[in-house]
Amino acid sequence: MFQAPSVFQRAPLPPATRESEPGREQTLTVTAPRPSPGSSVQAAPAPVFAAAKKRDPYFDNVKYLAIVLVAVAHAWEPVMDGSRATRALYMIVYMFHMPAFILISGYFSRSFDMTPSKVKRLITSVAVPYVLFETAYSLFKRYADDSPDMAISLIDPFFLTWFLIALFIWRVTTPIWRTLRHPLPVALAIAVLASVSPEIGDDLDLQRVLQFLPFFVLGLLMKPEHFQLVRRREVRLLSLPLVAGALLFAYWVAPHMQLGWLYRANSAQEMDAPWWSGAVMTLAMFGCALALTVGFLAWVPGRARWFTALGAGTICGYLLHGFLVKGAEYAGLFDRHTWLSDPVGLIVVSLTAAAAVTLMCTPPVGRALKWATEPDMTWAFRKDPAGR
Repeated sequence: MFQAPSVFQRAPLPPATRESEPGREQTLTVTAPRPSPGSSVQAAPAPVFAAAKKRDPYFDNVKYLAIVLVAVAHAWEPVMDGSRATRALYMIVYMFHMPAFILISGYFSRSFDMTPSKVKRLITSVAVPYVLFETAYSLFKRYADDSPDMAISLIDPFFLTWFLIALFIWRVTTPIWRTLRHPLPVALAIAVLASVSPEIGDDLDLQRVLQFLPFFVLGLLMKPEHFQLVRRREVRLLSLPLVAGALLFAYWVAPHMQLGWLYRANSAQEMDAPWWSGAVMTLAMFGCALALTVGFLAWVPGRARWFTALGAGTICGYLLHGFLVKGAEYAGLFDRHTWLSDPVGLIVVSLTAAAAVTLMCTPPVGRALKWATEPDMTWAFRKDPAGR
C-alpha cells in the first residue's frame, strides 16, 4: 500500500541523470567524459548501472504491524459486546491504527505531483482497486448475506474500501498541502468544520476523508529525522505510562462513549451530540491518536525481522481480510458460537485474524492478486513524449 523509498550510497561519479520514482528501481545513466582533441584514447561506451531498490525495514515493519491491528480490530467487532475490557482494547486500537496507517501514507506521498507517470500509478494502484473491490464487496454481501437489494455504488464505499477513495483524494491534493505555509492548522480546521457539518452526507465517505485529513498532512510534513527522534529510548520509556493511562481511561469510559467518534464517519449532530462537541472531540482525539501513534512507532523494530518482507504486501492483507471477517459474520459464526465472546474465544479470534492477514500479505498472494492491485494498463494511457 505504501511505497518504500529507494536509497543510494555511491561514490562520486561523472555527471549523471537520474530518473526515479519511490518504490521502483532507479537507473543511473553515466556519461563518460569526452577525450580531448587529438587524444589517442577512444571514448568508452557510456555504462548504465541499474541499482536495485533498497527498502527500509522499519517502514515495512510499521505497515505489517499496523495491518495486523486493523484485522484484529475488525474481528473484535462482532464479539466484543458484553466485555468491557475488550471494548476498551478495541477503542485504544481504533484510536491510532488508522491514523498511523494514514500518517505513513502521507509520508510516502511527499513526492507526489501531477506528472503523467505518477497520475498513471495513482489510477492503477488506488482508483482501479477501489472500483474492483467496492464491486466485489457489494456482490459478496448480496449473495453471501442474502441481500439481493444490495446496490453496487462507487459513490457510497462499503466497509473498508473507504480508505482507497480517501487515499486517492488525499494524494491528488498533495501539491496543495505542499504549497501552503501552514498546512496542518488548515487541515485541522477542515476536520473541525466537517465534524459539525451534517450536510456533507455520505458520498465518498467525505466525513472520514476530511476528519482523517490532518494525519495525512502530518505525514507529508514528516522527515526521516522525525522518525529517528520517535525511536529514541526516552520516547519508548515515556510511551509505557502513556499506554497504561490510556488503557485505564478507555476502560473507564468504555460503557459510555459512542464508538462513532472513533470511526469519524459522522458529524456530531448525526450522533445526537451538541454541535460544539464535534470541534472539541476532533481536536482531543487528534492529540490522543497522535500520542498513541508515537508510542506505537517508538516500539516498532528498526531491523529486519521474519515479518519485514510482508510489509510490501499490506495492500492485499487490507483488501482481503474483510472477506474473512464479513464471511464469518454473514454465516452466523459469531451468533452460533457465543463462546467466542469469552476470554478464550477472544484470543482465538485475535490469533486467527492475525494469522489470516499475515498469510494474505505473503508474496504468492501478492503475485496472484497483482492483476487487481497493480494492473498493467499501458493500453489505457497515452504515451508521454517527455517519458515521465
